[in-house]
Amino acid sequence: MASKSGNIFIGVGGWTFPPWRGVFYPEKLAQAKELSYAASKLTSIEINGTYYGSQKPESFRKWRSEVPDGFVFSVKGPRFATNRRVLAEAGDSIKRFYDSGVLELRDALGPVLWQFAPTKKFDEADFGKFLELLPRKLEKRDLRHVVEVRHDSFNVPEFIALLRKFAIPVVYADHGKYPAIADITGDFVYARLQTGKDTVKTAYPPKQLDEWSARFRAWASGSEPEDLPRADKASAKKQPRDVFAYVIHEGKIRAPHGAMELIERVK
Repeated sequence: MASKSGNIFIGVGGWTFPPWRGVFYPEKLAQAKELSYAASKLTSIEINGTYYGSQKPESFRKWRSEVPDGFVFSVKGPRFATNRRVLAEAGDSIKRFYDSGVLELRDALGPVLWQFAPTKKFDEADFGKFLELLPRKLEKRDLRHVVEVRHDSFNVPEFIALLRKFAIPVVYADHGKYPAIADITGDFVYARLQTGKDTVKTAYPPKQLDEWSARFRAWASGSEPEDLPRADKASAKKQPRDVFAYVIHEGKIRAPHGAMELIERVK
């Protein structure tokens, strides 16, 4: 019998952030224990360091060893693959990324996030070539990919059709400037909540946390929230989907508290 709902994973971006010490992390917690502590309170973390440079296999193995079963990392793909004029030439960068040991995360490996610069405009042919380069399976393991675009030129039905052809989701960005695209184009949903405030103890006020948790449950059950903007009017097939959501705002001091509140709400 099929599950009636996908899993909902909620967390923050990274785990090494000095202002969290004494606010999220206990005052005297050893820095070496921060990941295991964060993983005991959250259900996912977005790894940022992979965006800026290559990591080593032993690092991925160590990170996996410090989180409980069922915890999932999403991993940012390298900027060397996405910050280029011709995306069709990203093949070597994508290969180096996977050769660096990402699969050492084993069952804790979630989606790989490919993030594009705000200046990158939609070029259907070239973006399609990039999507073709993304491996769908390595070492008998199915891989998940999601793209985050930040230019308004992507907010068109043609982009949605392209993503659906490859069954790759687009990040829903709750952001002041980036396009908000809630179209479902793959078998999971990925949201980045970036308008929280450090003046609010839980990053987002309770009413907004309630609204987001309702959206997460709708996505997980296979529905589409009616209050989020879409680039294409066509609805996706109704089916349970995993949801990955990260509270990431500018100051980010209160991000873990926002994530923990959302986890409580979706239980």
